[in-house]
Amino acid sequence: MSTDPDLAALADLCGILPAYHDLHGGQRITSPETQRALLAADGVDVSSPAAIRDSLAALRQAGQDRWFPEEVIIEAGAEAHLGFGLGATWALRAGDDEVVAEGLPADHITLPSLAPDIYVLRAEASGRIEEVTVLAAPSRLPSIEDLTGQTRLWGLNCALYGLRSDRNAGLGDFDDLARMAEIAGGQGAGFLGINPIHSMGFADRTAISPYSPSHRGYLNTSHIALNGADGFQAIRAAEHVDYAAHKPAHSAALEAMFAVFQGDSGFDAFRQAGGADLARFVRFEALSEVHGPDWTRWPDDPGPPEPARETFHAWLQWRADGQLAEAQARAKAAGMPLGLYLDLAVGPRRDGAEAWCERDAIAQGVSIGAPPDHLSPEGQNWSLAAFAPRKLRARRYAPLRRILAATMRHAGVIRIDHVLGLNRSFWIPDDGSPGGYIRQPFEALLAVIKIEAARLACAVIGEDLGLVPEGFRETMRGHGFYGYSVLQYEKDHEGNFRTPGDGAAEVLACFATHDTPTLRGYAGGRDVDWWRDLGWIDADRADEINRQRQAELDRMPHAGDLATSIHALLAHAPAALVAVQLDDVLEAVEAQNLPGTIDAHPNWRRKYDVDLDDLARDPRLRDIASIMRGAGRAQPQGGTSR
Repeated sequence: MSTDPDLAALADLCGILPAYHDLHGGQRITSPETQRALLAADGVDVSSPAAIRDSLAALRQAGQDRWFPEEVIIEAGAEAHLGFGLGATWALRAGDDEVVAEGLPADHITLPSLAPDIYVLRAEASGRIEEVTVLAAPSRLPSIEDLTGQTRLWGLNCALYGLRSDRNAGLGDFDDLARMAEIAGGQGAGFLGINPIHSMGFADRTAISPYSPSHRGYLNTSHIALNGADGFQAIRAAEHVDYAAHKPAHSAALEAMFAVFQGDSGFDAFRQAGGADLARFVRFEALSEVHGPDWTRWPDDPGPPEPARETFHAWLQWRADGQLAEAQARAKAAGMPLGLYLDLAVGPRRDGAEAWCERDAIAQGVSIGAPPDHLSPEGQNWSLAAFAPRKLRARRYAPLRRILAATMRHAGVIRIDHVLGLNRSFWIPDDGSPGGYIRQPFEALLAVIKIEAARLACAVIGEDLGLVPEGFRETMRGHGFYGYSVLQYEKDHEGNFRTPGDGAAEVLACFATHDTPTLRGYAGGRDVDWWRDLGWIDADRADEINRQRQAELDRMPHAGDLATSIHALLAHAPAALVAVQLDDVLEAVEAQNLPGTIDAHPNWRRKYDVDLDDLARDPRLRDIASIMRGAGRAQPQGGTSR
């Protein structure tokens, strides 16, 4: 605990937790050094004892001086009676500054039924003017039944980069995505899930993890389908994705396509709709070609980029957005009620476009991470940027809204990675201080997500693995979030596999994720082999884990082979959504990612060993579909696989 009462009070006022409990139940006290680092990251001046006293006094005074609250959350579609008024005249404005309601002086302010959105209430009384942020949100997120009329669906999850076809450039692209959706839809799947497809940075030649993007509000242009470009046979034939060869060759092909582009009214409309946000992003992309992808190494005044390069990067986003929209349209046409299931990464790289474009809302001097838990006993530093609560609130959550909208726009369902971060975020200071938790504006963030989901008709899954505060999952279900149930972790105290989701319907259930071993890898201890070979565990511990796993699998009721048993267990679970990994359909042994490694394991590089055209005829996929159909999960009529 801090020995400085002013620092402790300031930390408490700004939502920094004084302590938290670790994996083993022990209490970790937040040190004064951590308190100072986290406060500074949130934009609070703690540079000296006097600055701490002044910051504390200023924040207290600001709260005491207000007549009206800083923000209120109301239910969209219903009249709202606010418990304040003080005889103020008022006007309510939407984001485009249009006045949507106004009123005369009264003791209370009554707002009319409002569409889901964020509004600004401007109230004037006794010559004093105050503004209140009004978040008008539905009471719940859209449900699967709301969106599809059905209550139990299944779908496929795959790594987009790993899809093979005879026409891509050696990396799965948006046309492959559409084709994969048609294949899955033809087997009665209700959705197709993929890894995040956020922008990785056009000038960056090294970043490959989709969970460490440059900007989550824009798309990875490496997935743009070239459709007919020559010269990629060797890259296409490589065992693993050859990013070093793919990116320059693919980029050169895109440059050649742009060179003959004659303009298009659709492109003009896209650029105009993107406004200042798109303009800022393409400026970053153009500057990164001159000064490098890491903006923290740029000169203080990088100067203006060439307008033609800004146009090129806007054109790339237009092409990517159009192809992703086409993939969703083809998924729906193939009979998928939800279509694409897209993933929202927990944060962007600290040296990338989002951290540069949204500097006014980003926490400085810290990285997002996680304390030790059963997923990573040593804890994790993800080297990702975080939104700072005070800064984000001051922006009326605009940066978050843009990112959510970009992910939901062409999806029927999205998954928010590490959804625990909506409640509290674990920040690790750059100065070497221990990490600590800072509270987020939880109810406001939930309201923002519900607003965007209602606007874009999208269901939301919250990845809620790891250390979860008591009551968190129940709260999220109350707002309409679907939980995330991974069968590998769903065991009782005797080590027996439980019903996925422990009987809950409001979950997506699966056996594996990109970070866990595949079904065959789990049964064969492939991940354990890697841990032993990398020196993380010794041979005795490896043997112990493998014996324990085999005992777990032996106790499981068998309905045939292991894969059939596992998928039957998932299919008959009450979970609203069941996801089957394409890795498990194709009996892959290696995982897509081995947490804790970068180059020691072929992370984010593994290609599937079956081409898309062959997959359409693969009996293993038909067998999985038959299991799901037998459990009542398949569509009444699967789409056609063309």
